[in-house]
Amino acid sequence: MGNHFHLLVYITKPVGIEDLRPLDVKKRINQQFSNLFNAYTKAFNKRYKRTGSLFEHSFRRKRIDTKDYLRQVVLYIHNNPVHHNFCEHPIEYPWSSYLSCVSAQSTKLNRDAVIGWFDHQANFKLMHNKKLNFENFEKWLDL
Repeated sequence: MGNHFHLLVYITKPVGIEDLRPLDVKKRINQQFSNLFNAYTKAFNKRYKRTGSLFEHSFRRKRIDTKDYLRQVVLYIHNNPVHHNFCEHPIEYPWSSYLSCVSAQSTKLNRDAVIGWFDHQANFKLMHNKKLNFENFEKWLDL
């Protein structure tokens, strides 16, 4: 997708800063993502001999605090290329983690954990085969 992407990131408590307040941890995480996007923009601009911003909007983040919300976010992310007509099923989109989840090939993705959020692989696939109503989805996810 040319103008946006989605990341689902699990953030653990940083080692060695147990005494930081939650607000300080949040600022630190935001700074790390800012550094990542700035470095990517610089590399992209250098490679394509361009200048200026690469991203139209700053990144947004959502706290995921229930298993149901987590499952819905995974479904939303995997089906986003389908919604934008890049493919007809998430398995056809090569830049998604869906294929890593259903494949037997080795991956750095914690496949068992992701499949576990859906209880088992058959349910994972079944949930992804359902047609999603993106308008209701985005409203429910508060996007």
